[in-house]
Amino acid sequence: MKNESFPFNNNALKGFRALICGASKGIGKSIARSMAKAGADVIICSRNKDALDELCEELMNIGANSAKSLALDLENIEVVESAISELLNEGAIQILINNASGPPGGPLLDVELSEFETAFKRHLHAAHTITRMLVPGMEESGIGRIVNIISTSVREPIDNIGLSNTLRGSMASWSKSLSRELPACITINNILPGFTDTSRLNSLAKSISEKTGKSIPDIQQNWMSQVPIGRLIDPQETALAATFLCLPSSGGIRGISLAVDGGRMRSI
Repeated sequence: MKNESFPFNNNALKGFRALICGASKGIGKSIARSMAKAGADVIICSRNKDALDELCEELMNIGANSAKSLALDLENIEVVESAISELLNEGAIQILINNASGPPGGPLLDVELSEFETAFKRHLHAAHTITRMLVPGMEESGIGRIVNIISTSVREPIDNIGLSNTLRGSMASWSKSLSRELPACITINNILPGFTDTSRLNSLAKSISEKTGKSIPDIQQNWMSQVPIGRLIDPQETALAATFLCLPSSGGIRGISLAVDGGRMRSI
């Protein structure tokens, strides 16, 4: 996958400002690269400022019209509001990628209420806050694209990640509800990544191992046994799906949850 050519026009997103959350690594980083290659003005945020600054240089080299980094803790809603306000003072943002690292794995009954609060702040609360702030500018621009990176667990819960299953399900319901309310020129959709080759998957396997006593190789083998293509998903594959949903020509796609999972899910 990494050696294949970029399938979209290099100016496909020229003139669009794109805010990508959780962009310092994994799927978010790959989406930032894809948006840059499509010619967007890219704004990347995460808590890791050094990684963001390094990525900005790369984004400019591969086609971004501009690239800006923003150190942001999505769990601090007041800071999020302030940072987004400053960005909007510079102009409307037409593309929003809601993406954030998931909570640790383990049985749901082991989860404390405080862990629910932290996870929901980082995901649902932050996504809702940013979306509400960006929608007026999207409507004024005549176009808006919102893509949420969640999980296949919204359709088929995954064993030993109960908190994440609960959280992702709430994000999917929030998104579907918004798809019925947003102005006609704004779409909102979800990407459901399957088992993807990221550091998140490695840390999740370690977390599940610590809480269940299962070995990491056994956990990983169990995952792969469920995937018909027999391999992990390349983050770039997920990024290209997200970019497609953000194209001006994708305005008829609204309120869907698109799985990029190698066929793992059994549901229709």
